[in-house]
Amino acid sequence: MNAAVRPLTVLGAAVLLTCLAGWAVDLLLRRADARHPETPLWNSLRRCRPALQIVLLAALLRGAHRQTAWRPLQEYEAAVGRALSLALIGAGAWLVVGVTSAVVESGYARYATGPRDPARVRRVRTQVSLIMRVVTAVVAVVAAAAMLLTFPSFRALGTSVLASAGIIGIVAGVAAQSTLGNLFAGFQIAFGDMVRIGDTVVVAGEWGVVEDITLTFLAVRTWDERRITMPVSYFTTRPFENWSRGGVQMTGTVLLHCDHGAPVDLIRGKVREILDRCPEWDGRGWDVAVTETTPSAMVVRAIVTAKDADDLWTVRCAVREQLIAWLSEEHPEALPRLVLAPPPGAPGA
Repeated sequence: MNAAVRPLTVLGAAVLLTCLAGWAVDLLLRRADARHPETPLWNSLRRCRPALQIVLLAALLRGAHRQTAWRPLQEYEAAVGRALSLALIGAGAWLVVGVTSAVVESGYARYATGPRDPARVRRVRTQVSLIMRVVTAVVAVVAAAAMLLTFPSFRALGTSVLASAGIIGIVAGVAAQSTLGNLFAGFQIAFGDMVRIGDTVVVAGEWGVVEDITLTFLAVRTWDERRITMPVSYFTTRPFENWSRGGVQMTGTVLLHCDHGAPVDLIRGKVREILDRCPEWDGRGWDVAVTETTPSAMVVRAIVTAKDADDLWTVRCAVREQLIAWLSEEHPEALPRLVLAPPPGAPGA
């Protein structure tokens, strides 16, 4: 009877202590969150409770499983101890990543809610996301290495592996040259402030918004909701347009091909009238001028401004559509046309 009761007592005590510790920690975090509602840190740390309980339970069982004096456990003591060690290492890695994520995300949330420049907020957001990916990767690698070292055969191979580490490192570096290049390019983008999440960019002839940045690739959401995935090394080796760099305010142009007899002054007044009725125009500036002439037409350029790329696109389309409609109705002679006959009074007319 004692042989069956003792293991259940040890297991029950470990589970009870784990539940009590988890409940006490959760209570303290709830009270801290109630006292400091200005920061989401304490509420975010509550999500780490499962990982903390697994760590406590694995640690308690790892230290007390020999005291059960249960024959099946004694026969497989090494295997049970190794399984508990693996569970402890995995849960510990999960807990470290969870706590780090809560601290970093709460710090970013407090930073973003203040009166900050939107460009700096996007920059910090990009850096935070990449830092968390690096931390997760490092913790995962360390945890995996610690798990492997619990097996005696891997410890025996350690000497030979370290002896050939130099050659393996050289071979791996040559084989993973592209991957390592993207990895360092990711750090350069994050801390060099070249491009940030939320920036409006033009890459490979495509206009879109940067949606996600990882250590190896960057995702751009185009205006038609497609996703372009590109290696981050593209942005460190090739030129690209960043319309959000230095501020999101933008200036755009509307080009019209008109007849040489088009009333430029009336067109200038109509453009101002259209802009006054367009809510997306920010009022910073506008202009109309003839910038080029050809044997068959002249080019009238209208300059408009807006607070960001999306509004600029709307303003340009509104000016173009309404200006063409107005010319078609009021001044059809101002539109370009193909002249096949000589002018009146010319020889042979």
